[in-house]
Amino acid sequence: MNLIALAAVECSSIAQGVVVADGMLKHAEVTLLASTTLSPGRFWVLIGGSVAEVRASHGRGIVLAADTLIDQLFLPQLDSQVLPAFAGVATWGESDALGVIETLSAASAIVAADTSVKAATVSLRRIRLADGIGGKGVVALSGAVHDVQAAVEAGAHSARTRGLLARSVVIPRVEPQLRARLFG
Repeated sequence: MNLIALAAVECSSIAQGVVVADGMLKHAEVTLLASTTLSPGRFWVLIGGSVAEVRASHGRGIVLAADTLIDQLFLPQLDSQVLPAFAGVATWGESDALGVIETLSAASAIVAADTSVKAATVSLRRIRLADGIGGKGVVALSGAVHDVQAAVEAGAHSARTRGLLARSVVIPRVEPQLRARLFG
């Protein structure tokens, strides 16, 4: 899937979230990537496509979400590592440092991931969103220690400025047993 832009709307109401999803899809020609409930009692809509279409659909989603809007994102130039990281398909190097960014919303995790990989030479390992983790988002990335530190700082800053950073850490050399089981 070669999507240029990505947008999401996260609502506090499941019922209104369904209205948002329907309205976003009817408003512009976009690809629906996710439309689902998230814990605790939230609804998430994630779309992709061309910049103009995604921008239009995203705007409509924000209007429809109204007072149920928890968070949102619009990324006009999505980094190519972001979508594969949802599946956790990247492999680890032997001496990779690990960076973890924990956010308070799914949308802020995606923005942090995209910001991180654009800030330094790192590999995005995994993005885990909201369901089963209390509505939070977790981003895992790896690479050389100095690159991971720079990437984590950039991604954490993007969440912190919006008041949505829970915590960020860098582990210089992850124990191989832990690395094998992370974010499964």
